[in-house]
Amino acid sequence: MGEWLLGTASALWLGILTSVSPCPLATNITAISYIGRRVKSPQQVFLAGVLYTLGRSLTYVVLGVLLVSSILSMPYVSNVLQKYMNKLLGPILILVGMFLLEMLRINLPGSGIGEGMQRRVEAWGIWGSAALGVIFALSFCPVSAALFFGSLVPLAIKGGSGVLLPSLYGVGTGLPVLIFAVLIALGAHAAGRAFDTLASIERWARRGTGVIFIIVGIYCSLTYIFGVFS
Repeated sequence: MGEWLLGTASALWLGILTSVSPCPLATNITAISYIGRRVKSPQQVFLAGVLYTLGRSLTYVVLGVLLVSSILSMPYVSNVLQKYMNKLLGPILILVGMFLLEMLRINLPGSGIGEGMQRRVEAWGIWGSAALGVIFALSFCPVSAALFFGSLVPLAIKGGSGVLLPSLYGVGTGLPVLIFAVLIALGAHAAGRAFDTLASIERWARRGTGVIFIIVGIYCSLTYIFGVFS
């Protein structure tokens, strides 16, 4: 029970940390503000935020189901992972922690949306926000790629959960977006102040999570690889 609660809480936190990271946060705000300019009431702006969040969440769920079920459906790979996952988890957490602390860097193509896609989304009206959620969820930047593929997927594989943990991760990525949808509906100044606050919080949250990942990774490595604490 304790391991299940830790896994679900970790998945939700990874989603929140992803959402407030600079690249995903910037795309989230861009998408919501872009859709917000095309609607005339705060209720519609909030609905755009909900649809955008659903688009992101469903995308992560589909990716999680495909990755976890594909890996676990292969008997040899599944047996190897079940046997060695605890040993692999330590080094993986250390690498992700080093990445979050900017000790390691990965260059990925920048995410964005072209003018043609913008015109299509504009033509779809408020419902285009769900499509933007899907597009930006698939536009992985280094931080979101490290957190999703390097942390969430191994966690989901270890727990055999291709739906629940990715779902919670998707919800986590959507919580700040919904808050911003409300703030944008209330006024751009409130959204700007909130963005500055989140940018400051993100730096400390990312660094704190990186340190925790490295500590837990070292503990897992010492326990499952070297047998120090077993």
